[in-house]
Amino acid sequence: MVWIFLRGLTRETAHWGSFPDDFRRALPAAQVIALDLPGNGRLHQLASPRSVSAMVSGCRDELARRQVEPPYHLLAMSLGAMVATEWAYRFPEEIAGCVLVNTSLQPFSPFYRRLQPRNYLALLKLVLLPNDATEAEREILRLTSNALGKREEIIASWVETRSLRPVKPANALRQLLAAVRYRARAEAPAAPLLILSSMHDGLVHVECSLKIASSWNCALAVHPSAGHDIALDDPAWVVEQVGRWLGQGPSRVQAASRN
Repeated sequence: MVWIFLRGLTRETAHWGSFPDDFRRALPAAQVIALDLPGNGRLHQLASPRSVSAMVSGCRDELARRQVEPPYHLLAMSLGAMVATEWAYRFPEEIAGCVLVNTSLQPFSPFYRRLQPRNYLALLKLVLLPNDATEAEREILRLTSNALGKREEIIASWVETRSLRPVKPANALRQLLAAVRYRARAEAPAAPLLILSSMHDGLVHVECSLKIASSWNCALAVHPSAGHDIALDDPAWVVEQVGRWLGQGPSRVQAASRN
């Protein structure tokens, strides 16, 4: 079972941290491949596509280069989840299932839910203005994580990643525009879907995931305390929900809590 992991705006495979290894240990049958979107990570020298559809093409080209054959399961967050959704629309024969994490899609939610207004200025500064690397990564962690432990260790790792593979401001802007412009269809993709969301996501309102799950009548699980990056804040919970969903197939998963 091939799993393709996709990150969000300006982030790369290194930002998954230990989560891919956690996933492999919990689901030994999984072959996990974390891909960078063009303009990020190992592909940071490339120009980011201006559309989500073109990002799909970039991912498919990379898998063809690596000779990794479909079908694929996709686990993707934020902008990556938009790419996963479009991939499932355009090439349904390639996609065996999608886990969409804390994403937002037109036409299901208004812009002020898809990106909470209190974050507009901070995000524009991160995308358009030069930043001290440590302060930039500290701000990103504040926006995306509610966990209290190992924050300085995480920031140091992210600063090192930024120094090795910096994302150009023009690419960050292209990715942001692609996300803003993307519009999903009213009907769900054909692949089985699991929506994972955080009740206290400070970046994207939880209502966005709830509206998608309701409109598409697909499986849903909601974390009671994690931030936008659930795989960072509570990786065991993500793996647990995926494992439960795989066992149940496309049926609905009840909103879950972690005590």
